[in-house]
Amino acid sequence: MLLTLTSTAERATDLGYLLHKHPDRVQTFDLPVGNAHVFYPEATDERCTVALLLEVDPIGLVRGRRFGGDGFALSQYVNDRPYAASSMLAVALGRVFKTALQGRCAARPDLEAQALPLVVHVPALPCGGDPDLIERLFAPLGWAVSTVTSPLDPELPGWGSSPYTDVTLTGDVVLSQALGHLYVLLPVLDGAKHYWVSNDEVDKLVRNAGGWLRDHPERDLVTRRYLAHQQRFVADATQRLAALEDTPDAVFVTDDGGTGPRPAPEPGLATSPEVTLPPPVAVPLRQRRQEAVLTALREVGARRVVDLGCGEGSLLAGMLADPSFAELLGVDVSPRELDRATRRLGLDRLSDSQRARLTLRRSSLTYRDAALAGFDAAVLMEVIEHLDPDRLPALETNVFAHARPGAVIVTTPNADHNAHYEGLAVGARRHADHRFEWGRAEFAEWAERVGRRFGYSFELRPVGDVHPELGPPTQLALFRRDSGVAVGAA
Repeated sequence: MLLTLTSTAERATDLGYLLHKHPDRVQTFDLPVGNAHVFYPEATDERCTVALLLEVDPIGLVRGRRFGGDGFALSQYVNDRPYAASSMLAVALGRVFKTALQGRCAARPDLEAQALPLVVHVPALPCGGDPDLIERLFAPLGWAVSTVTSPLDPELPGWGSSPYTDVTLTGDVVLSQALGHLYVLLPVLDGAKHYWVSNDEVDKLVRNAGGWLRDHPERDLVTRRYLAHQQRFVADATQRLAALEDTPDAVFVTDDGGTGPRPAPEPGLATSPEVTLPPPVAVPLRQRRQEAVLTALREVGARRVVDLGCGEGSLLAGMLADPSFAELLGVDVSPRELDRATRRLGLDRLSDSQRARLTLRRSSLTYRDAALAGFDAAVLMEVIEHLDPDRLPALETNVFAHARPGAVIVTTPNADHNAHYEGLAVGARRHADHRFEWGRAEFAEWAERVGRRFGYSFELRPVGDVHPELGPPTQLALFRRDSGVAVGAA
């Protein structure tokens, strides 16, 4: 089975940096289903194409397994697996382009969030005889979709159309997002995953599609098919997707950095059949929040970091990928969240050196815990708003007086910005579990009081696009411990 991805960006061969695959080399990877080959049919500054060719071993897939009668004894050997793009191709894509899928490019970090003019070609994509489904899945993500479905036999029209479609996707998309779309939607279209579906698949779905699936018009179909219609996993994924916070789609980021209603297309373009206007590609707010926290951590030179209220471990994953963070401690009061973090981070699959850098611990942030002391930095990313206001003083004392790291980074929603969200009632909070949300003045007052009491200087920073009147969607405070200052106990 074959998939090609072409970039026509200026300096198109930068694609090799993003994929971590040199255009001058042919590379082969051994996978449980066969061999994956990566090569570049063309590589010029004007146009660069990478090909992923998966050679499936159909006999090897069933060797050592027992299959009951299914009405066709040879179906495990005579099937479409060697050529039809399926869940196996998605697995190969995730293994071969793992770093690119995560959006990391150490050699050229300036390329990580850059939208590129991309063309994806899949010659044989199964769609259950419904080519329109491909359009319904990919078009809302900003892709222009072209499909060609041939008859099974041109001389026997009564046999109908082939269940496989030749698909071309065209769009200006960040590469990691494009790979994420394929990683999730290829198995959805295949409809027959070749591996066992477990809780890990829920983690993969939320990790790779959380930025776009929550508001996708075919969200329920994608979730059901990706999780093989197993209701307990579907319910878990639906709940986790609904809990994700992000800027509503009704908010459009304007050229000057502000926000407002989505502008109308230029005259003449909307009625032209040759022109397709894909929706703008936006970096999810939670990703920008995480990047802002990582930037602050690197700025203070933190090597030993404790993530307080680590949840599923998204920030820990970002830090684990950076070797400059030598020791990481993830703390959460919920055993369920720590179990999810264990699966998301793949602790059982980490190398010994990586595993030695990371510890997960159950602990309450409002009670003293000696294990939290002595770190270069502590992070409270979207945590404080989940506490009842009368518990905040206990958290402040525990973090700033007892743990007393060199730096503390706190992010929280900016309630002033809520007025910009259509559909959010006046005075309502962004999440049902938020006990409060502060505006900019309230957050600044809190930061000033905490810094003065515990001997920390602080700096306030915006996260996300700043509205000229309402400010950013998220606000960040970077506290630095003052040397030689007594800690207040009141």
